[in-house]
Amino acid sequence: MMRAEKKKMVEDIGKALTEADYVFFVSYKGMSVKDFSELRDGLSKNSSRCKVFKNRLIRKAAELQGMKALSDLVLKEDTAMISGTGDVGVVAKVLSDFAKGKGKLSTKFGYLDGSVLNASEVEQISKLPSKDVLRAQLLGVLQAPSRNLAGLLYAKLSQIVNVLNNFKEAKEGAGAPKA
Repeated sequence: MMRAEKKKMVEDIGKALTEADYVFFVSYKGMSVKDFSELRDGLSKNSSRCKVFKNRLIRKAAELQGMKALSDLVLKEDTAMISGTGDVGVVAKVLSDFAKGKGKLSTKFGYLDGSVLNASEVEQISKLPSKDVLRAQLLGVLQAPSRNLAGLLYAKLSQIVNVLNNFKEAKEGAGAPKA
């Protein structure tokens, strides 16, 4: 039987797991309190939260929420859970940049759309452009055919106008009196 505090923590973890668009689990072993606070600040700017929980409580919450892929994972050592909403790529980039800069943070795995991601997949997500950039690129791709069609129609129209102008000038030149 769980104590009331642990039940509350498991409920909070379960709520974070179900409400989040993404969840990352990282090892923070060897990080100073200052560095960890800096990480939390960077994450909070991107609608993410970083909390430290006991590994078995995370596993229990995942089990209670029916997240089998997550509950089957074996968590070891220090684990911080990062969850949030919004652009997963931006948060993955914050983690990647922080790990490169400070060297003490390492991604264990992530959980996105019901699938477990390994550390290299999280790293690949960090290299993707942001959602806004991807949307702009998609919009450019979608607009390109209509822009090309408009250019093609304009070119054909200008050719017809040029032919008519040449014909008109030839007619005027043929009908003009010679000096």
